[in-house]
Amino acid sequence: MSDPAFSRPPRARITAVTSGKGGVGKTFVSANLAAALAQRGERVLVLDADLGLANLDVVLNLYPKITLHDVFTGKQRLEDAIVEVAGGFSVLLAGSGIVEYSRLTPEVRDQLLATIEAVAPRFDRVLLDTGAGISDVVLYTISLAHDVLVVTTPEPTALTDAYATIKVLANTQGRRVLQLVVNQVLKPGEGRTVRGQLQQVIDRYVSPGLEAPVRLDYLGEVPVDPAVREAVQKRQLLLELYPGSPAAQAVLVVAARVVP
Repeated sequence: MSDPAFSRPPRARITAVTSGKGGVGKTFVSANLAAALAQRGERVLVLDADLGLANLDVVLNLYPKITLHDVFTGKQRLEDAIVEVAGGFSVLLAGSGIVEYSRLTPEVRDQLLATIEAVAPRFDRVLLDTGAGISDVVLYTISLAHDVLVVTTPEPTALTDAYATIKVLANTQGRRVLQLVVNQVLKPGEGRTVRGQLQQVIDRYVSPGLEAPVRLDYLGEVPVDPAVREAVQKRQLLLELYPGSPAAQAVLVVAARVVP
């Protein structure tokens, strides 16, 4: 169930982009999806909500002078921390290696909520690039979103962790619809197969006993593509560096299917 603060919806659609485990390309998807949505005419903000282990700045080759940590501690204004990037969207970067953000304190709760409430009216969509897993900080961040987009790969441990995340969100937040993107697929259609496998396990072990079944909305798959590795190494957006690549075209398909 979403936070009561969203009982009166702000302008922006808030989407939490999350994953059960690290290394599945969640931040890559967040950044390039933002660029794809911007191409569709949306005003998009990506908020790096992996507060203690931030890496959105690395993906975008940014060297932030002002981070969320500076805003949270009152050293800088929120307006000065929002940066426009080459992909046509804005980012709000977090600090890295800051141990106090590894657990959910009342201060972190209040600051996160206040930040999202402040930026929501200024954009059409806010993507919350969460940390991986099901820590208190991650779960609280997700609770502030209207939609949840789960990123996984076909690899068995990634699927197991994606299932665990979906189960927790269904049971603790009342989530009944979650979006799914399958990254790093080796052959066309593999993502849809993965979605079917996950849905089958959810139908069997999660939905029984709930007042409504849990549904995975499949947004698409992103293929294994050498262009992705090159873009990541060059710290550039795939949609900027290789817009015609198979993976970039796949991200555009995902953007077209995202909830309006």
